[in-house]
Amino acid sequence: MRTARETAAESSPSIQTVQRAALILDSFTVSRPHLSLNEITARLGASKATAHRYTKALRAANLLRYDDRTALYSLGPQVLTLAAAARAALPIVTAAEPYMDRLVQTAGQTVVLSIWDGESPTVVRSADNTDHLIRISVRVGSRLDLATSAQGRVFCAYLPPEQVPALAKLLRRSPGLREDVDWIRAHGLSVNSPSENGLHTIAAPVFEGDAIIATMAIVGTSVDVPRKADSPMAEALLQITQELSQRLGNNGVPPAEAG
Repeated sequence: MRTARETAAESSPSIQTVQRAALILDSFTVSRPHLSLNEITARLGASKATAHRYTKALRAANLLRYDDRTALYSLGPQVLTLAAAARAALPIVTAAEPYMDRLVQTAGQTVVLSIWDGESPTVVRSADNTDHLIRISVRVGSRLDLATSAQGRVFCAYLPPEQVPALAKLLRRSPGLREDVDWIRAHGLSVNSPSENGLHTIAAPVFEGDAIIATMAIVGTSVDVPRKADSPMAEALLQITQELSQRLGNNGVPPAEAG
């Protein structure tokens, strides 16, 4: 039970300021990355003068940007720094690190870990093979295409449909994607994603219990990374992701059945 002092503290001006600032920042989404002052005002439920005062303070902290040409606000660069710190602190990142490093040594290629951010896969850790003369690096924070990336297709295969609202439409439009999603469920990994810029990616799911929590992927040139489910590289990826999933409480049910 809260005390009178705690109730008063929660209604104090400083707490209200934090709550309003958080409400403004939370108004921006991937589908709505730009907002006008009128839209922010409506979201805040306050006067336009109050909304302007908050946006000015958030701009000073680099949490918001303002485009004079369009008169629209967007999230500022400091948000990226905070997001990177938040992603680095995710328990899955810490749990996956030794498995990723082992896979780098086994496969000799770059290994990437991605999570589902609500709309698409987002890279939260990338481990490069430092022994290669030419290194392939994937930027942490990169958002991957849902339909064309190997990680995206794995999430399509194993996430509950209600968590991927665009999936039904994508599957109707692309019989090839539908076939690949069924193949992924049957084999437990994606090896048939399109090559991009001479690179090829194979990916497998990581489960926490029976729910997919992340994907782990090997990224390399189309020459180095084969498109075969029974290749040594694909088998190493599958073995390591299954070991990680078991550590996270997966009961050993084959991925095809877990989906």
